[in-house]
Amino acid sequence: MRVCSALLLSAGLLLSFRPAHAEPQPAVPIGSKVENLRFKDIRFLVRSLDDFGKRKAFVVVFVDAGCPVASRYLPTLKKLDKDYRAKGVQFLAVNSSEATIQEVAAQAIEHEVEFPFLKDIDGKCASALGVERTPEVVILDAERAIRYRGRVDDQYRPGGSRAEPTRRDLQEALNEVLTGKPVTVSSTPVDGCPITRADKTNGSKITYSEHIAAVVHKNCAVCHRPGTAAPFSLTTYEEVRKKGRAIAEVVADGQMPPWYADPAHDGVFNNQRKLTAAERDSIIRWVKGGMVRGDDSTMPKLEPYPEPRKDGWLIGEPDLILETAVHDLPAEGLIDYKNVVLPHAFLHETWIQAIQILPDNPRVVHHCNMVFGSVGHGIREANFVTGYVPGNETSQLGEGIAFRLPPVSALGLQIHYVTTGKPEKCRIKVGLRFARGTVHKQVRFVLMDSTRFAIPAQSPHHPIHLTQPLEYDAVGVAIFAHMHLRGKAMVFRARPPEGEPQTLLTIPNYNFGWQLSYLYEPGKLKLPKGTRLECEAIFDNSPFNPYNPDPDAVVHYGRQTRQEMINGFFFYVDEHEDLKLEIDPKTGRAKSGD
Repeated sequence: MRVCSALLLSAGLLLSFRPAHAEPQPAVPIGSKVENLRFKDIRFLVRSLDDFGKRKAFVVVFVDAGCPVASRYLPTLKKLDKDYRAKGVQFLAVNSSEATIQEVAAQAIEHEVEFPFLKDIDGKCASALGVERTPEVVILDAERAIRYRGRVDDQYRPGGSRAEPTRRDLQEALNEVLTGKPVTVSSTPVDGCPITRADKTNGSKITYSEHIAAVVHKNCAVCHRPGTAAPFSLTTYEEVRKKGRAIAEVVADGQMPPWYADPAHDGVFNNQRKLTAAERDSIIRWVKGGMVRGDDSTMPKLEPYPEPRKDGWLIGEPDLILETAVHDLPAEGLIDYKNVVLPHAFLHETWIQAIQILPDNPRVVHHCNMVFGSVGHGIREANFVTGYVPGNETSQLGEGIAFRLPPVSALGLQIHYVTTGKPEKCRIKVGLRFARGTVHKQVRFVLMDSTRFAIPAQSPHHPIHLTQPLEYDAVGVAIFAHMHLRGKAMVFRARPPEGEPQTLLTIPNYNFGWQLSYLYEPGKLKLPKGTRLECEAIFDNSPFNPYNPDPDAVVHYGRQTRQEMINGFFFYVDEHEDLKLEIDPKTGRAKSGD
């Protein structure tokens, strides 16, 4: 666990808590009716209490991953949620701190909490309910009147804990609310952490030239520039100013730049694109301060991006270009996946070092996965090669490493198109660059998948566990996760034959729209032969999932988005392999095979 209970005894931590009796009287009295609270869910969407429908009561607990008392109460709250869910009670966890949505979602996955974790927008939920601390709890009745506000119970405190609480305050109050009785004790003191809200001062001293241009150039304009799939450019002051408020909103909660790994893995993957807390704060304060341009002479030197090729290839001139037919797409509705076999047969073993999937109309392509098929096996998901999503258009391997296509094989695409409100057309090209020089290692992968599962109707948190062994001493290359619309989170772990298990990656708020690969620095991760790789896929089949096609359905395996899939890929190379294959760059074949 990230927070060790021993920290509770440290003098420094104790000083960060103020005695509960020192709290001022709340500005929102018990009995007050609240408006329809608004917050953001783990999918970055603005939601409200209305999205849960009619409930006999809401239990709103305020949490923060940095508060040890709040973390210690999560097991108790999990048990209460399971006991009272069928009685019409909705539990919610709300984070009003400066945490990003990834951090909010990660706390839920780390503690295996089933009820929703939500992000308070500008602290408005805490203010509306009169909450000042974590883990402060509020009970709202069916009319959304505040019936109880205070602690869960008196078991855990900053200085220590009891074996059992002397009074279960939340449970007692909840029982009284459900039976229509007055709440005997409607307010209790809360021992916990004060909620720290964002600095409301403006950024009048922050200028685009001196403080913002370099951050945008490094983290945003790499995708938001001419010749890319991004919908608009962010390469000049005027372009950034026009989108300033939108930029501030999406960087504040961590929605942009798109990166979905648990912050505990920061620095592990070399394709991570993520703002620091200071960079996020600077952008937000700059927007609040009026988006001042400043003196251009203070702008740091910005390295120019490579000019995009007019033909769109980012991997250089492909050695082989394959393309689909033109697909005619309707103006509206859902489009089933299109499965296309590309018109080329690889008669001999072929070694590939770079691949790019290039739609001529990228705004209609949600994602596109490439697989291969061979004699007797056909085109299938288990033979995954690479994928395309906006912001992840190419797959390029390092020197001496290549992907092997077996003899007598072909490539296929599984394309997920989306509608735009008018009829569209799209053709997809695939560019391949064959390996150069000597290939020493073949990229291999372990796929953890299943076609035999049933996700219960209405389930907000349904985990499915899969495992596969490693057949070689492995050096990690990448991790890739794929689920459909009910996908909530995915966790990858490694259990070596000896030693402690290791969490390789947690994607706490899986996003079907951004199916990113997570790439390791070469040589950074090594796992011994016999290590058991584990994949835990978690699904949300509840009505609160805004993308759920049918929460009343029991969901089984299927290739279409209304069904579900589990694909957990771990790509690696054999640490001791040295193929010493000299490759003909014109054909991708080993010269020794001529």
